[in-house]
Order: sequence, then C-alpha cells, then structure tokens
Amino acid sequence: MNQLVGERISIATFKAQTTRHRIMGIVNTDDMQIVFSDTPGVLKPNYKLQESMLNFSESALADADVLLYVTDVVEDPEKNRDFLEKVGKLTIPVILLINKIDALEGDTNKALGALVERWHSLLPNAEILPLSALNKFGVDMLLKRIKELLPDSPPYFDKEQLTDKPARFFVSEIIREKILLYYDKEIPYSVEVRCDSFKETEKAIHITATIFVERDSQKGIIIGHQGIAIKKVGTEARKALERFFGKSIYLETFVKVDKDWRSSDKELGKFGYNT
Repeated sequence: MNQLVGERISIATFKAQTTRHRIMGIVNTDDMQIVFSDTPGVLKPNYKLQESMLNFSESALADADVLLYVTDVVEDPEKNRDFLEKVGKLTIPVILLINKIDALEGDTNKALGALVERWHSLLPNAEILPLSALNKFGVDMLLKRIKELLPDSPPYFDKEQLTDKPARFFVSEIIREKILLYYDKEIPYSVEVRCDSFKETEKAIHITATIFVERDSQKGIIIGHQGIAIKKVGTEARKALERFFGKSIYLETFVKVDKDWRSSDKELGKFGYNT
C-alpha cells in the first residue's frame, strides 16, 4: 500500500504480524479517488488481539469494491485455506498479488509459473499479478488495473486527506516498528504503544508515549542495561517521526506493565481494537 499511495502509511518490517490495525491510504487525482485499506495478515488466532486482527482482515471482504490478496514467493498457499474459501465466494473482482518475486532464485520463470499455477487452482477466478514492491516492479500495472475495475462513486474523503488515522496513531506505530526491529522473539508481540500527549508548535512537536508490556521481565528487556535499549528505540523513533511530520521532535517514553492486555477486551478497546 505504501508504494501505491506514494507515502509511508503502514509500518513495514521483516517480521510477521507487523500490521495490527486496518489502515486506509487515500490516493487523489484530478478525476479519481482510491481508498486503499491495508489489513493485518490472515492468521489463526491464539488470543483476543489476534481475533481482533482477523476481524479487521475479514471486514475487508464485506465492503471492498476490489480485493487485493497479497501473498509472496515463500508463503504456503494451504496455510489460509479457510480464508481463501471465503475469498473464492466473492462476487467482486479479486487480484492475487505474488510479491517479492525479486527473491526468486534459479529459473525464475519456471518458479513463478509453478506458483501461479498453484494459486490459480485455489482461486480460479482471481487475476494473478507478479509484483516486487521493493523494486516497484508491477506497481504501475497494478494501479492501472485497479482504476479499470473501480466503480463510479462520489469521493468518500476530502482531496487533501491521506489517511483516516490521526497523528497520534502514527506516533504509536512508528515506535512499535522500532521495537519490532530491535527486539527478538516474543517481546515485540507482547508490546503495545500509546501516544499520551502530542503538542505541536510551528517548528516542533513534543510527544510523550507509553510502551506497555505484559510482564516485569519484559519491561527490563525493553529498558535494557542502564537504559541503553530504550534509548536506541527512542532515538530511531524520533528520527523516523521527524521524517514523517517534517518537524523537530521531542520524544519522551515510559514503560509500564499491563498484564495480559492482549487477552482483555477492555484493554484492547483502549488501544483501538474491537472496533
């Protein structure tokens, strides 16, 4: 979606389950508005947070005019067979995108052909397009095809609007992205971030944010020896926030324990899930 919108709306890392919310990216031209809706990846939920993430994904099946099902060259097509069966019953156009074709090795045409044949057997009515978001290969072709398939409709958003999310949301997401990048194993998946204050002046933005973890031991890991780990996260997040907002950023972070926040409907509601 970032390539299609032309702006960095969704955080992206090499780790699974990076996206947790449904995020809209809006493209406006002189004669058209496209509203892209980036959802979490499809997964079998093990706790309430993942149930909410799956609900975001399934909601796209109900209100999309065109569905883009994004896979890659390493994903097992059998992994999400239940979800694929729902996709196969849709009456709207479905485009299956095989991303990361730049990662194919050996006889790439042969490997890609086998992938296309396998996916076609699962979604026979879908258009299948190879793609490399990293190298922007196929992105223009995809955008052109989306334009051809979209129905006529009044615009949903103002011409200047880029997304449906507020500034505080992107503060939380950018900090969480750095945690995904700099911590291993379960730590990033046990973390949620809340932007507590966002005070903007003409030249700078003063931000305070809280990083929530589930256990005291995780709090210690996030902070690190003599605060080195949290300082690195804060520094990298501040740089990214300055690029995002185009202003100087003053960022202060705190770490708190909120036991089992991933399994509490009440707590998930506070973080914008279950909506």
